[in-house]
Amino acid sequence: MPKIVKRDLNDGALNVKLSQIELLVCDVDGVLTDGGIYILEESELKRFHVTDGLAQRAAQKVGLKIAWVTARPSKVTEKRAKELDTDFLVQTKHGKVPAVDKIRSELGLVWADVCFIGDDLVDLAVMKKVGVAVAPTNGCDEAKALAHYVTEKPGGKGAVRELIEKILKAQGKWGKVVAEIAR
Repeated sequence: MPKIVKRDLNDGALNVKLSQIELLVCDVDGVLTDGGIYILEESELKRFHVTDGLAQRAAQKVGLKIAWVTARPSKVTEKRAKELDTDFLVQTKHGKVPAVDKIRSELGLVWADVCFIGDDLVDLAVMKKVGVAVAPTNGCDEAKALAHYVTEKPGGKGAVRELIEKILKAQGKWGKVVAEIAR
């Protein structure tokens, strides 16, 4: 097994990188959900965390673009993305790097402008390319080793909210978000 070396940044260096982020790309299963999928005869159920959704909507209001990229197409994912007016949803079985690259290019961004949060082996290729790679605490060892930051909260239980707060605080936008929501 290859040696896993964590890409460690001190808080100051991480905040500098986060202050430049214009696009947050999220894996879905294991990041926006707890990874559990309940399959019924003709449908499926997934559990999304409401605070992740609230944070996403707030981040979009202050200019952060949000994309969901998943290797497991699902009508449930499509429905939740639509509810939240997610800027981009790509459900593909053809690799995440081309999907993220297309979104990045469409927005006129470089890889350093992109933050990606992923939890498993299918996320590693994207994590190697982005400016800030993040893994939830319940991610696989390889994802956590590539991450610039590992969340304290697990996927599907507020990890995306934690990351969005961290990005918006680094950008000096969190106070505006709180003031707008609390009025």
